[in-house]
Amino acid sequence: MIVEVFSSPGCSKCGHAKEILRKLALDLNKQLGGDKILWHEVNILDELDHAVELGVMSTPSIAIDGELVFTSLPSVNRLRVELETRLDPRSHI
Repeated sequence: MIVEVFSSPGCSKCGHAKEILRKLALDLNKQLGGDKILWHEVNILDELDHAVELGVMSTPSIAIDGELVFTSLPSVNRLRVELETRLDPRSHI
């Protein structure tokens, strides 16, 4: 699973959010015993076309496996639930 966090330079929410949410992804990887979650930070100024393709209109935004899932900063718990749901094969039945 690829988690992309879209941010922009100078975004006051982005820096802190990226660190907290990145730590969550690392913790989940430890629990699952591998690199099931790949974390990618995307500067929208550097990758504007990609951000536009996904419909990113504000930062921070989060895409999972190429799908824009959060258009604003989710809570750690909300992101955890989303990631765990997507990682559980039973949720894709």
